[in-house]
Amino acid sequence: MLNWLSKLIASKPRAGKDGRAVRFLRARYDAAVTTDENRRHWAKADGLSANAANGPEVRRLLRNRSRYEVANNSYARGIVLTLANDVIGTGPRLQMLTDNANANRQVEQAFILWSKAIGLADKLRTMRMARATDGEAFAILTSNPQLATAIQLDLRLIEAEQVTTPDLNSLVSNAIDGIIFDETGNPLEYHVLRRHPGDASFQREYDRLPAASIVHWYRCDRPGQARGIPDIMPALPLFAQLRRFTLAVLSAAETAADFAGILYTDAPANGEADSAEPFEPIELEKRALVTMPGGWKMSQLEAEQPATTYAEFKHEILNEIARCLNMPFNVAAGNSSGYNYASGRLDHQTYFKSIRVEQAHVECVVLDRILSA
Repeated sequence: MLNWLSKLIASKPRAGKDGRAVRFLRARYDAAVTTDENRRHWAKADGLSANAANGPEVRRLLRNRSRYEVANNSYARGIVLTLANDVIGTGPRLQMLTDNANANRQVEQAFILWSKAIGLADKLRTMRMARATDGEAFAILTSNPQLATAIQLDLRLIEAEQVTTPDLNSLVSNAIDGIIFDETGNPLEYHVLRRHPGDASFQREYDRLPAASIVHWYRCDRPGQARGIPDIMPALPLFAQLRRFTLAVLSAAETAADFAGILYTDAPANGEADSAEPFEPIELEKRALVTMPGGWKMSQLEAEQPATTYAEFKHEILNEIARCLNMPFNVAAGNSSGYNYASGRLDHQTYFKSIRVEQAHVECVVLDRILSA
């Protein structure tokens, strides 16, 4: 029984400082062993830092593919919209708790009027959708003299690719693609392109804005990470597989529908069956008997191969897609037909807890900054 333990212990114990024998374990992790079976699976694993792994070109590709998928995939669009609606809802409400009830009421009403004037709820929902597809959301705290409220503060949203520095190589070392940091890691200034890089009239001119006027909302997955990546990034290949499988099922059904039937014979080549031209179409008349050439039979094509597993495949892949967002399947699919009430409530517990965490995050990163301004 102790044979396996004796193999782990070195055969020749060494003497410690006090003269007693010291034994060393030759233990290892299976996941740290490279074999012929797992070599290709871990081939793309690297030791890059968070900012090096999320370089400008990597983030650009992820943004473009996420936006394309959300624009063309109904499930992706619904998942992102549902997430934004659940996190932001109809917008934040300010509650004043000072001893002066009249002052509390006046401030709360003024905040409601101002938030409606600038469309705060709509902009927050847009920022949440941008974080899901772009990985990060940016807003500039600016003054808008056209507002009818006493407070002229406004929130101007910009896309992630506008926060960049065209001449980044000429800057100091503590810069991460559009953001300059101080020695302690606090952002000092943001570089914002005056026009979107995708505009026809794009120029490489940019403004240097102080960090106090920029709201940057993203999820930090790794220590030292300065820029965000899309929330739906792990699900992008799955969205593509879902669309490909749907198109394959549709193509199989269309192929079967295009051909009313096919002629075949059991007779050997050059046998007793009458000669027939290969691939020659035969016009069929409705509600009529058709005479086939001697030795030939007619068979109807059916779309069987992918259609039988279509619903099951969609269920499993949508469940996997929604997992990276802590979203249950019935919310992601918009379908609770396979649930009972207890299952629905149980699955929603993790989702609602995640929503509360995100609401606390947006309160700290975005709303407190806006209220302070």
